[in-house]
Amino acid sequence: MRSSLQSYRKVSLESEIAVASPHRIIQMMFEGALQRIAQAKYAIQQKNAAQKGENIGKAVSIIAGLSGSLNMDAGSEISANLDSLYEYMLRRLSEANVANDVEMLEEVSALLRTIKEGWDTIPQNMHELTSEAS
Repeated sequence: MRSSLQSYRKVSLESEIAVASPHRIIQMMFEGALQRIAQAKYAIQQKNAAQKGENIGKAVSIIAGLSGSLNMDAGSEISANLDSLYEYMLRRLSEANVANDVEMLEEVSALLRTIKEGWDTIPQNMHELTSEAS
């Protein structure tokens, strides 16, 4: 049953990505990172080191992807600041992994939620312009 549910989720996610705007894909990345961090916190509480490491690893990959999606060529101070913040989050996730520290994971979650909230408030017409420019 669990395998079937995971397969369904994977197909559903792949279907959503196939038709998603670049803006929506970034939203999905934020959501995925937040989910993985929450799962890692639960794994720490359950003393499941393997699950903790797997979920932190996935969160690291997603945040690295967010960092890699920044347009650094535009010379934007915002991109440079976000890049520094993503680097900080990656360090904190690594430290949390080694120390089994739920508070560090909560710190990274709070930072991600703040950025996601800002991203989510971008007006609809702005993501249409972003999609056209891509």
